[in-house]
Amino acid sequence: MVIHAVFVDRDGTIGGSDKVEYPGEFALFPSVEASLEKLKQAGVKLFSFTNQPGISKGEAAREDFIRELEGFGFDEVCLCPHHPDEGCRCRKPGTGMLMQAREDYQLDLAKCVVIGDRWTDMVAADIAGCISILVKTGAGAEAYKKFQNNTYTGRWAEVDPELVANNFEQAVDWIFERYF
Repeated sequence: MVIHAVFVDRDGTIGGSDKVEYPGEFALFPSVEASLEKLKQAGVKLFSFTNQPGISKGEAAREDFIRELEGFGFDEVCLCPHHPDEGCRCRKPGTGMLMQAREDYQLDLAKCVVIGDRWTDMVAADIAGCISILVKTGAGAEAYKKFQNNTYTGRWAEVDPELVANNFEQAVDWIFERYF
């Protein structure tokens, strides 16, 4: 199978921490830049896949996130600027960002990978039919612990990532071992 695209969460997955860090404060984890470049060199489309409610609160500008993420090498920035209370379709665990990318780029989501550090990333991937990878950076170790302890309920409990990786580099290496 050929991977059509990789959707990557920002905060806690490729850098920062389990808290939101705005552009200018955000730094990539070691080896993330090389791993992103490895995907690009293989011809994989890279999509950012991030919730950024600080935009709707006026704490940050959408353009700053887009500029930052494109600077990291992302081909497309899928960004939900809404606060959780706004009830939008794009905010993870909703699938709006994935569905819009599918439409805009004629993607087969079953041939797309979602990499993230939160269960919201995994639920969105599962609902959309994507391959899912949880990384243990950011909030990932805590999310995985909750999964192992059967703490999640309802739809959240039904999700089982294809891989739980220690970090983004390990996730990308697995994609290459399995699909290239």
